[in-house]
Amino acid sequence: MSPLDVNWDLPAGKAYDWFVAAPLSILLIIVSGLVFRWFVCRSIDRLVSRASKGAVPGVIANSKAGEFLDGLKQGSHQRREQRAQTMGSLLKSVATGVILAIVIVMVLSQLGANIAPIIASAGIFGLAFGFGAQNLVKDFLSGIFMILEDQYGVGDTVDLGEATGTVEAVGLRVTRLRDVNGTVWYVRNGEILRVGNQSQNWARTVLDVTVSYDADLDRVQEILQDVATTTYEDQRFHDVIIEQPEVWGVERFDKDGVVVRVVLKTAPAQQWLVARAMRQRIKAEFDRAGIRMPTTFPVSTTITDEEPPA
Repeated sequence: MSPLDVNWDLPAGKAYDWFVAAPLSILLIIVSGLVFRWFVCRSIDRLVSRASKGAVPGVIANSKAGEFLDGLKQGSHQRREQRAQTMGSLLKSVATGVILAIVIVMVLSQLGANIAPIIASAGIFGLAFGFGAQNLVKDFLSGIFMILEDQYGVGDTVDLGEATGTVEAVGLRVTRLRDVNGTVWYVRNGEILRVGNQSQNWARTVLDVTVSYDADLDRVQEILQDVATTTYEDQRFHDVIIEQPEVWGVERFDKDGVVVRVVLKTAPAQQWLVARAMRQRIKAEFDRAGIRMPTTFPVSTTITDEEPPA
C-alpha cells in the first residue's frame, strides 16, 4: 500500500492507536529486549569469570597439594580462561539471536501482521532440523557442555573409551587426540559416554613391587618408604610430588611372589616420570639389601642334525 492510498480520515481512537500506542508499544518491546539482553550477557560474563578462575577441589584445598595446585601450570589457567571466554562468546551470540527473533515477532504483531504462519514455519523448520540433523545437534550440545564443565582440554591425557591419548584440539563437534603410537583419533562429542582425565588437578603414581616369598616384608616396606621419602625430598621432584608418599603394604599374593604397593601423589601428567624414577631407585636399593625380586629366564633350545657323541 503506497502512502497515497492511505485513508487519512481515521477516527480519533484508531489514529491514537496508530500514531501513539503502537510506536510506544514497539519502543517498549525494543527497550525490554535490550534490557533483557544486557541482563543475560551480564549473567554470562559472571559465569565465564567464575569458570575461568577454576577451583581446587575442597578435599585438598587446605593441604600442600591444594597450595601447589592453586599456582600450578599457568598455561592451564590460560587455557581455561580462553575456553571460558570462547564459551561465553558463543552463549552471548545464541542469546542475542533468540532475543532478537522474539523482539521481531512481537514488533510484527504490534504492526498488525499475522505472526501465526511465522511461528508455524519456525516450528516446522526446527522439527525438520531436529530430525534431520539430530546427531549433529547432539554433538554440538555435548561439546558445549564439555567445554563449559571443563572436562578436559588441550594437553590433557584422557581415556575416551575407544581412544586414549593426549588431547590436541577440542571443538564443538569433534575432539582430536593422539595416542602413544602417534595415531590421531577424531572422536565425535556426542559419542563420548565417559571421560577419564589422567592429568586434571592431580595424579597418583601406584607402584606394585613384587618380591620373593622368602623376603622380609617389614624390611621391604621400610626400604620402599625410605626410597619414596628420598625421592619426595629430592629437589628435582620438589614441584612434582605434592604430598608425603605412603606405603600401603601387602597388596596380594601372586604365583611369582608377594606384591607390595607404594603410592605417591603427583602433579598432573607427572605420574609416569615419578614411576620410572622410583623403579630405578627401588631396584638399586634392593640389590644393596640383597632382596631378591622374582625373575623368569628364557630357555633357548638349539636343534641340529648331528648325532650326539658316543
